[in-house]
Amino acid sequence: MSSFSSSTYDYQSSPNQFGTDPVAVSDFLARVNLGPGQLREIAGLGAVDYLKLDEQVVTPGALPSRGAFDDLCYGTGTTYLAGLTFGGAWGLMEGLHGHSPNIKLRLNTILNSVTRRGPFIGNSCGILAMGYNTINGIIGNIRGKHDSINSIASGALIGLLFKSTAGLRAAGTASAICAATAGTWTLAKKYFFKY
Repeated sequence: MSSFSSSTYDYQSSPNQFGTDPVAVSDFLARVNLGPGQLREIAGLGAVDYLKLDEQVVTPGALPSRGAFDDLCYGTGTTYLAGLTFGGAWGLMEGLHGHSPNIKLRLNTILNSVTRRGPFIGNSCGILAMGYNTINGIIGNIRGKHDSINSIASGALIGLLFKSTAGLRAAGTASAICAATAGTWTLAKKYFFKY
């Protein structure tokens, strides 16, 4: 039998060994007397503080942008959420078509399908958008202008890079699909948003 299981430990308080009086948190906070008026003076909040943004918009239009970093954040986030939503809906439809004998197994099948498809599609779309916007910004800075050629070239390059480990045929197909998608998006922006 182990000595740990049969023994009991007695943690009785011992006299103070260090010669100091014990201090509690309430003793410390009793000396601090800060009211709302004093806190406002400390923080310098005499008036409401506003977030100061540069109001100069680099690319005017229906989808205004302050630059490549703004496009990168906005594009990656919205594409990730769209992919997550599409993948989740795909998984939901896949799970609903499954045949399970009872409701608990059917619900489990639906949840497994949604969590398998949603994050996969969302992450893939987010990576493609991040790469596309990064390459688009680099090409735009090198060329000195932002136009349809940048978008199509960025789509082709990110498709090629995304599927580069799958072989030349898969990389070429992905490159063509991404270039066509970027071209379609560019035409849709020009047609629907008139800029």
